[in-house]
Amino acid sequence: MEDDLCVTTCPTSEELFRAVGVLDAMGAGYERIDPTPALSLVAVPALVMSREIRAVLEEKAGATVVFSGWVDYRAARTQMPDGPMPEGESASGEFFRRSSIMVLGPCVADETKIRLIAHLEGDLGPVLPYINAVLPQASYTPAADTLAFMDEYRMIALYRQRITIAKADEIVDAWLTLERIRRLAVQTWADRDRIVPCFETRKKPPAIEIFKRLPRTNCRQCGEMTCMAFAVRLWTGEISVGLCRPVFEEGGAGMHLRDALLDIVAGMGLRSETHGESRGVSPII
Repeated sequence: MEDDLCVTTCPTSEELFRAVGVLDAMGAGYERIDPTPALSLVAVPALVMSREIRAVLEEKAGATVVFSGWVDYRAARTQMPDGPMPEGESASGEFFRRSSIMVLGPCVADETKIRLIAHLEGDLGPVLPYINAVLPQASYTPAADTLAFMDEYRMIALYRQRITIAKADEIVDAWLTLERIRRLAVQTWADRDRIVPCFETRKKPPAIEIFKRLPRTNCRQCGEMTCMAFAVRLWTGEISVGLCRPVFEEGGAGMHLRDALLDIVAGMGLRSETHGESRGVSPII
């Protein structure tokens, strides 16, 4: 049954091959989701298995295999594109040679979606002001080299060498979103002579996106009457995210929300001091 299945991927093909070797040695049942050649710059095959097999795999693989993370398996609703493999650096230039999913997990804001962090071989920094010019709905923070925007319901933050995506439908949708970002960067850079780069911070995603990543208990430890009030004041830049004690105090009931909250705050260029330390971007590297 699909409800009993989970899916994982690895940062590199080498890690994936090691995981497959352990599974084959176990004689365990699993399925592979292989990206088409057109997605080969943004995707490593994913593995689908039962939770029971996952537990045995993690025990046997130990420290020999690095997994990006685990999420509930959901069948892809969109087909992967046909076509050949993009031609590496000639396809993406120096700014986006390849991406690797380093972190994969459930989306805190919507448990039916997934969240991921992908690291880049390359540097998106020079492209960000041009993307900001062609995406009027984007929120660009030049000082932190971050650009956040919505792709339908998906929330995306671009950094110089990292991409975070929240609310992807499942692993194939995550790959497709990364490929759309790659193509956006490629096309924008190719057209740069016809684009006036924009360094303006026009607007930020709605405060409700911050609220979804808060404990939503209205505990008032931050000094606000409600979590929504805290989200609005954080969104307007009046306070720092570190005031949310359930998330940032050791042992707090909301510690599991910390990474997702820091990601969205960094993407918006908001204040993210935690425990007296100023953080311009999320600490996840």
